[in-house]
Amino acid sequence: MARRISMATRSELVEAIVERYRSGSRSDKRLILDEFVAVTGYHRKHAIRVLRQRASKIPGNKRHSLRYGGDVREALVVLWEAS
Repeated sequence: MARRISMATRSELVEAIVERYRSGSRSDKRLILDEFVAVTGYHRKHAIRVLRQRASKIPGNKRHSLRYGGDVREALVVLWEAS
């Protein structure tokens, strides 16, 4: 029975091989993917998505800019209260 690795170790593994996967030829990618799937236990398609992820992900704490000003908000409150 194959032994699976922890999530922390998986993410370290991804960081270690992602550049090699991206810059590899098609045959290199197939071999890298085979090894990655065997070690992590990921489904093949999921492994492809993980290895193709963007280089820099923005953390989840994004601030969205406001679309409407205070006057629009006040009008919406009046409409909401009236309904």
